[in-house]
Amino acid sequence: MTLFHLFLVAVIQGVTEFLPVSSSGHLILLPKLTGIADQGQTIDVAVHIGTLFAVVLYFWSDVKTALAGTLRLIQGKVDTQGAFLALCLLVATIPVTLAGLAFHLTGLSEMLRSTAVIGWMMLIFGVVLYWTDQRGEVMKTTARWSLKDALIMGLWQAVALIPGTSRSGITISGARLLGYAREDAAKLAMLMSIPTIFASGALLGADVVLGGDTLIWRDAGIAATFAFIAALLALTLMMRLLKSVSFTPYVIYRVILGLILLAIAYT
Repeated sequence: MTLFHLFLVAVIQGVTEFLPVSSSGHLILLPKLTGIADQGQTIDVAVHIGTLFAVVLYFWSDVKTALAGTLRLIQGKVDTQGAFLALCLLVATIPVTLAGLAFHLTGLSEMLRSTAVIGWMMLIFGVVLYWTDQRGEVMKTTARWSLKDALIMGLWQAVALIPGTSRSGITISGARLLGYAREDAAKLAMLMSIPTIFASGALLGADVVLGGDTLIWRDAGIAATFAFIAALLALTLMMRLLKSVSFTPYVIYRVILGLILLAIAYT
């Protein structure tokens, strides 16, 4: 792969992974709309790892707390804030893990990689993001995250396996309906992304290892670095903007892109 191709894929993944505009949808559209060759699973794994390191670094304080809590959780104890956070993240990750495995084994994930599906999901869940953001009352903060809310948000997150939905977007939508403020909803969605991205990367990584595709690790390293930088910048910008700006700009982008994709798909 050329350096430009690696840069393009990494930046698209890095920027769109945490913005509510669907990273998988954009990566699927890249070869479909430009004619550029598909980057392959090794690069997919690499850019996922890059974005994973970005969100871990940005939320390191919370991640450190959850990691310490995980050790308590393994011992069967939920007696600290970290242990409860780790338990909530585990509960929130179960639905998408089970659904992701089913999608992968049945081949449904490949069947849904169409321009029409992405267009509809962009449009529909863009409207859902707007509706939940405007309707959602502010009653809770991240300190009040419960197991029930974690499970509900986890079920919302599982829907994001359909390309074009946006994992962060639909999880934020679920959190806003539950009464979390914009910044808190986004923070919970980002923390939920850590085990989800890890699980997704592990699944793709297993396929890469089993497939014996080990000739492009240099490209993978470059792509991971680019994705890390892009994701960290995008995440930092979004979290700062949420202090004064709603999710409406992302909604407008989703609706416009969705309509364009549907026009392309049906003409």
